[in-house]
Amino acid sequence: MNNKKRKPNLYKMFIYMALIAMAITIIVPVVWVFMASVKDNSEFYTNPWAFPKGLKLSNFLEAVEIANMGEYFLTSVMVTTLAIIILLLVSIPCAYALARFDFKGSRLLNAFFHAGIFINVNYIVVPIFLMLLDWDIALRAGSGIGFFLDNRFVLALVYAATAIPFTIYLLSNYFRTIPKDFEEAASVDGAGHFRTMVTIMIPMARPSIVTVILFNFLAFWNEYIIALTLMPNGTKTLPVGLINLMQSQRGAANYGPMYAGLVLVMLPTLILYILVQKKLTEGMTVGGVKG
Repeated sequence: MNNKKRKPNLYKMFIYMALIAMAITIIVPVVWVFMASVKDNSEFYTNPWAFPKGLKLSNFLEAVEIANMGEYFLTSVMVTTLAIIILLLVSIPCAYALARFDFKGSRLLNAFFHAGIFINVNYIVVPIFLMLLDWDIALRAGSGIGFFLDNRFVLALVYAATAIPFTIYLLSNYFRTIPKDFEEAASVDGAGHFRTMVTIMIPMARPSIVTVILFNFLAFWNEYIIALTLMPNGTKTLPVGLINLMQSQRGAANYGPMYAGLVLVMLPTLILYILVQKKLTEGMTVGGVKG
């Protein structure tokens, strides 16, 4: 009996130690970046692990004003918000239709969306760029004005399109767990399919929708390759601007503004996760339970 009790205890201890080690590897670098963002440049040459002697908030002002991080930040906010809105407007009705209705071609559509999950968008960014470049050249030849490159709306549209397969997969699985009794009750009251989706299904699927928003926000906010390729001459997004900031400040041996730029990238995602942490947990667990 003692041996049987010791094995579960040793197993739990191993799991706890592994989780603690993983937490330390994540928390320590994040805390270090926050401390480094308010340090004076001379403090990096003494002991980089020491606490800052003061709060040099001018590092953030330098990152925002001199390196245009404020403009990059607004661009990322606009593109990410627009991409999420487009994604939800397209994915929610599509996921609801695929989950609740059996129509001709529904299985084929499901197969296409499932296959899209396994396509890494970084592998097709060059064909996307060449396609948009051809459209832009044709448009400039006819009207003299380009549209498809260096355009925030087009970038948001590409972001949304690349996230549709996973989003539909997640939402449709969640919709399937909702009992059909709610739809039958709404039908008796005279509600159509659209009204049922808006007033009943979407509120019930809120945890899953929050999960989708958080995951895609992280993906869009931190995306680098597509933004660098599709906006070569336009206003950069925050990750692209951060790379430029890091290169310039590293060459000038000015580390404070560089880490301040890193904080500007991390802070929105940390705040969003804190705000929706409970809903995120519900969306990841409830969707796996059959009703």
